[in-house]
Order: sequence, then C-alpha cells, then structure tokens
Amino acid sequence: MPQRPILLKGHERSITVVKFNYDGDLLFTCSKDHVPSMWRAESGDRIGTFNGHKGTIWDLDVDRFSRRVLTASADATVRLWDCETGECIRTFPHHGPVRGVAFAEGSQMYASISDPFVEHNAQISIYDIPENDSPEDYPETPRLEIDLPKMPDGKRVNPTNIVWLNLNEALFVTFDNGSIRLYDPVSGEELEEIFPHEKKINRVSFNRDKTLFITSSADFTSKLYDVVDLEHLKTYKTDRPVNDAVISETKDHILLGGGQEAMSVTTTAGKVGKFETRFFYLVYEEEFGTVKGHFGPINALDINPNGLSYASGAEDGYVRLHFFDKSYLDMKDPVPEVDEEEKVAEE
Repeated sequence: MPQRPILLKGHERSITVVKFNYDGDLLFTCSKDHVPSMWRAESGDRIGTFNGHKGTIWDLDVDRFSRRVLTASADATVRLWDCETGECIRTFPHHGPVRGVAFAEGSQMYASISDPFVEHNAQISIYDIPENDSPEDYPETPRLEIDLPKMPDGKRVNPTNIVWLNLNEALFVTFDNGSIRLYDPVSGEELEEIFPHEKKINRVSFNRDKTLFITSSADFTSKLYDVVDLEHLKTYKTDRPVNDAVISETKDHILLGGGQEAMSVTTTAGKVGKFETRFFYLVYEEEFGTVKGHFGPINALDINPNGLSYASGAEDGYVRLHFFDKSYLDMKDPVPEVDEEEKVAEE
C-alpha cells in the first residue's frame, strides 16, 4: 500500500488531531503537549508552531483559504491565530474545557463545544469573528449559547464534536452517549436527534461537499450516513474501539484508525494492541488492507484532498505521513457482478 512514511517528530505527547487544509498543501497537528504544529504536506517539513495554550489541544480548524486557525483547548479557551505568522490574534475564554471548534462556512463566525465545569453545564457557543474587522473589536461574549443540561435521570451527556452543515443551516453535534443532534444556529433550538451508536462517538468526519458523514465509536463500529435525511447507509465493523475514520475523496474507500485504550493495552493478550490503519471498501463494507507502524492506538486520521497521501497520529506521539504507491492509486475496486460473469465465461 503506502510507501515508506515520513515520521513527523514534533510533539512530546499523544496526538489528538491531524488535519489537512482545504488545498491539501498544509498539515496541522495537535497533541496533549499544548503546542499545535503546521507542516508542509508534501515533504513533512515543520513550518512552525502556535504557542500560547496551557492545556491539551482537543480540536483545531483552519479556514477555507488557510488564513486563520482556531484551536480548542482544555485550558478553557479557544484561540484564533494568524496562519502565516503564527501569532495569536484573539483568545476567547469559555466556562469549561473546550472539546471542539469549527469555522462556519464563509469563516465570519465559529462554533465551539465545552465540557461541564463546576456549576456550568456543557455548552455550545457561537462567536462572531468577521475577517474585515479588527480582532480587538470582536465581541467577548458569544452571539448564542446553547446550554446542555443534565438528562432527566441526572446523567450528563457531553458533546464530542461540532460541525456546521452546508450553508450554515444547522450545527451538527455528536455526544458521548452515541447520539447526534442538529441545532438551529440562529435560535439555538434542537432540530433533530438520532442514535447511531450505543457508546461514545469519538469522531465524525464529512466528505468534501458534506453529503456524507462517517462516525467513529467506542462500540467498535464506524457508520456511514447520508447528511440530508440522516439515513444510515453502511456499517464498518472492527474488533476494537474506532477513534477516527475518514472518507477518501478520490476512491470509494474508508480509512479507520483505533486500538484499545492506552490504559488497557498492557493487560491484553493475543495480538497485542493492533495499531494499524484499516482500509475498507466504502460500498461493500469489507476490509481489504492494513498499514501498521504506530506503537499506540491511532487517535487521529486525515486523508489529503488530492487522494495521494494520508496522515495518522497516535498515542505514541508520532504523526506518520503516508504516500500511496502506484499500485494503490491505479487499483480498480472489485465489481461483484463482473467477477461472477468472468467466472461463468471461464467455465
């Protein structure tokens, strides 16, 4: 499958996010070491770091033209950075550790999700950050706050990911009880709720035009859905928790990453760990290949929009940048009907 990967050694602790920008020429990585990094996607050279957070970086987003970057941190802030200079333009304090952050389409506002903290509930917040205004003039308070109180049974349900749907029509939020909710970004009301999983949804990722999304869950499965009617299309089953999954833009393939939780790795027998990236046929739900290499569960995956490379980040603190070889790029997906016809013809 891929040729020898480039090992990106820039983080001291486990990786939480790897993300290509829209054009696919930059790779952004975050970890529990408080310092997000930016790399050249074709060579793996580090361009620079974004310095200032005092806690784990749980999420990062970069705008459509790679001008500004948002980071969400356990230090209860979201920071807005100038992508070119690495300078922090603005810091937005939140009530609790910030789990997720996402630019709206057009990059004039962003949404974040934060964990409950002391007397504050978990929250979804929307902030205005118009690109043509001076960052000093950005309002300190969110334009909208959606409170996420305890469930009637007293349990807390915490958000794990946030994404804006096309034309900023809705906010798409995943939760640690396996549910997904859509919220109206103007009124804050809940529009819909579905339950794709029985356990926590670790990650969700969308294809380029946001018509499909894939979830990764602690219940050992990844599920593909249609965005428009939230219809369940496919399920990819594994034998361990799935931490991230991505949809290839150029082939009908799905990449899955995961592994046992770091705590339980040493106590399990058998094929210890199994820290590989797994390749599935999108349509047939079958695994057809794996790429090994990491020494800990894979926490984050992303595939370059050009379809020529992918990056994986793991609990071992390394990011591996893999370039696909010619045999993979030229590979045709099997068509069962054609295979059957060929067999009949041979007989």
